[in-house]
Amino acid sequence: MGNDYYVTLGLSKGASEKEIKAAFRKLARKYHPDVNPGNKSAEEKFKEINQAYEVLSDPEKRRKYDQYGAQWEHADRFSGANTQGSAQAQPDFDFSRFNFSSGGEASYSSGDFSDVLEQLMNRRQGGRGRRGRGQDLEQPVEITLEEAMNGTSRLLRLQNPEVCSTCSGSGRLKSAACPTCQGVGGTARSKQLEVKIPAGVRTGSRIRMAGQGTTGMGGGAPGDLYMVITVLPHPQFERQEDDLITTVSVPLVTAILGGTITIPTLKGKLELKIPPETQNERVFKLAGQGMPHLGKTGRGDLKAKVSVTLPTKLSPKEYQLFEKLREMRAE
Repeated sequence: MGNDYYVTLGLSKGASEKEIKAAFRKLARKYHPDVNPGNKSAEEKFKEINQAYEVLSDPEKRRKYDQYGAQWEHADRFSGANTQGSAQAQPDFDFSRFNFSSGGEASYSSGDFSDVLEQLMNRRQGGRGRRGRGQDLEQPVEITLEEAMNGTSRLLRLQNPEVCSTCSGSGRLKSAACPTCQGVGGTARSKQLEVKIPAGVRTGSRIRMAGQGTTGMGGGAPGDLYMVITVLPHPQFERQEDDLITTVSVPLVTAILGGTITIPTLKGKLELKIPPETQNERVFKLAGQGMPHLGKTGRGDLKAKVSVTLPTKLSPKEYQLFEKLREMRAE
């Protein structure tokens, strides 16, 4: 059944968008790998939090999740099945047996190969002597915001079905099983791919590997393999197009008198000059400190929003000074 995404974030089902975002930020800071180096339990918890936030922060995904629960990703298929009449639509090819790990290698899950090939051939309505382009494969891959900033790669090991050229994948010749593939309809072709993910990719970016899909039928061209990117949420930075948004704390005295603070970026730390009488929630733009433009030169900007922090545990003298300030401001 999988984890309940609301329970993962410590929320009720009726939580608002603001509550979901706040819960994610709180938990992400607690379980982020940088805060818990080498802690596998925290790392797994962080992945669960990211997965829950990715679904619940998206209105459409959340609607499907609320209706279908753990099977929300198949909602469109369920919906389509409810509207079918007596004529049944051909099933989609079941890619669930292709198990890609977003952190490294990926492999084809073992199972009844003939079932997989049967789905493929039903989809194609194949027959002996027919030529057809191979099926495109589409696989989601998750990366961190840091990886999207710098570019990264994934090593994929997969086995996908190769259609038998003798029987064109039907598994039979006339009334007997095909002797070439022993009635299976094909073989498993193993391959290992190192896929480069360029800097600047966004959620929804598709990386095409030409000819790396399933083998064509009857000598047809192979399909393509597409990696569909999801950039995981970050506990400190929010991405808007190629700009990054962050909130920085500024002490009250610095906001009033001016000064310099240190702010984080994905490339390291920078100093930001705060002018006197800086108001709360003022936004400073640091040009070129955002995400790379995909396929282009240049970068977006980093926008730092000020959050003025009030002093606590004041000494008696400090209270007197603030009281004096109040009297002066009242004149």
